[in-house]
Amino acid sequence: MRTELLLRPEFLLAAPPGALDKDTRALVLVGFLMFIVPILFICVLSGPERDRVDDFYTAGRGLSPLRGALVLSGVYLSTATVLGTTGSVAVFGYDGLFIALCTVLSLGVLLLLARPLRERAGYTLGDTLALRAPGPAVRIAVAVVTLSACVPYLVVQLSGAGVTTATLLGLAGPGAEQTAIVMIGALVVCATVFGGMRGTIVIQVIKTVVLLAAGLAVTAVLLHRFHWGTDSLIDAAAQGSGRPAGHLRPGLRFADSATPEGTLDFIGLMITIVLGVACLPHVTMQLGASPTPSAARRTVRHTLGIVAAFCLLTALMGLGAAALIGAPAIMAADPGGSSALLMLTGELAGGPSTDTNGALLVVLVSSAVFLTTLAVVASVTLAAAGSIAHDLYTHVLRRGRITEGREVAAARWASAGVGALSIAMAVGVQGWNVLILSALSLAVAASALLPALVYSLFWRGFTRTGLLWTLYGGLGSAVGLQVSGPAFSGSPFSLFPEWNIDWFPLQTVVLVSLPAAFLLGRIGSAVGRQRTADLIEHR
Repeated sequence: MRTELLLRPEFLLAAPPGALDKDTRALVLVGFLMFIVPILFICVLSGPERDRVDDFYTAGRGLSPLRGALVLSGVYLSTATVLGTTGSVAVFGYDGLFIALCTVLSLGVLLLLARPLRERAGYTLGDTLALRAPGPAVRIAVAVVTLSACVPYLVVQLSGAGVTTATLLGLAGPGAEQTAIVMIGALVVCATVFGGMRGTIVIQVIKTVVLLAAGLAVTAVLLHRFHWGTDSLIDAAAQGSGRPAGHLRPGLRFADSATPEGTLDFIGLMITIVLGVACLPHVTMQLGASPTPSAARRTVRHTLGIVAAFCLLTALMGLGAAALIGAPAIMAADPGGSSALLMLTGELAGGPSTDTNGALLVVLVSSAVFLTTLAVVASVTLAAAGSIAHDLYTHVLRRGRITEGREVAAARWASAGVGALSIAMAVGVQGWNVLILSALSLAVAASALLPALVYSLFWRGFTRTGLLWTLYGGLGSAVGLQVSGPAFSGSPFSLFPEWNIDWFPLQTVVLVSLPAAFLLGRIGSAVGRQRTADLIEHR
């Protein structure tokens, strides 16, 4: 859906709360550049000195649990978590708080998978699953699923980054946002091509520290505004939401929550977050940087504490945005609510009368948001490039007969190609309601990768046929049902509102696609064993 359709005149504000004047924007921009440019320079310089595959994909597998937790937290805390969850709490109240909780719970799933995943870790998910069923067909299937999860995720991250950066620069309009997307995308491609996993680790650690500092600073100023009383904050948030009686009750996230479809959508959304985030390719790839399986498990445990702490800050900041900005004003600026954190920061900084301290707060938050986008996009790009270079090029096309230097070169070219494709797609859909792409990525991860990993790691009877049926069946059902649902067409906030192919009633698809993938894995394994038995019998 185009921005012109989303931002109708009745939704627009003449002067959004928390708006900064021109001089303050200039100060913020200077501070922002002075902060970001050295970090990017450090990221590039931290790249591997030699073209070794182990260095490029896993940084030599030498991350300590504490440092690994900072990196994994950076991978986990995406722009959707930082901006989207804050906005969800501000606009949807209870439902937004539950979304933040599900982000933490998803780490419990990763904790269960951490040890066996690290025991079987190669450089990509293709390596892990090929241990169960060697051969090019499996690697091709894993690469297809990996790219289907990564590319839409990259488009959403870059699209949101374009809007945020244009807002920071005080610019407006599709042209400014598209220029920002190209600029950010180019920076990410350079960081990934030259830095590899080592450069990505550096930027993830810095991003996590800066993000926690920004969250603590905003929360401290917010609580000080309410005299350190959370009760008064919650009461003010309920009043600012425009729905005081229902703000802390379930049901605001889906307008038809009183119906069975609305209830199923809410349950499906929770399952999608809990299972999908844990199995995204760039998340599972990060576990391969731990030196041992036990270190990987300790890494996830430390990450659980860091992410839980930040999600608590996110909840407080979302309530603060509802209290000081108001849910109607937030939705007027951005129907998805992603502008809530930046609007809250501008309000706490003093709005048009911002002083130096307020400008520093805006610089800190803006830098944290920008680093979040940069770090997550770099990690996702590296995971997608690894699947292309390692699985498709090295093992399918070259049958493993390739030097390490040539594979690293292929990975760098793949990073550039994935980045260019994502940038072009993000520019093309700028102004559309692309949130469905984020839901699609999580649905693919939950519906295809999770069943494949669970069966491969814990069921000895899983066969090659079952693995292929699980991967392609989970991918096909997730994509097919998502395209056939109301999030894709048939409603005012669909990706294509003028189309009417929404025969599937739910916005979330995992309640159907996830059981379907598990069932296909069981049936496919039975079929594979029968084929094997028939071949043995006919010999």
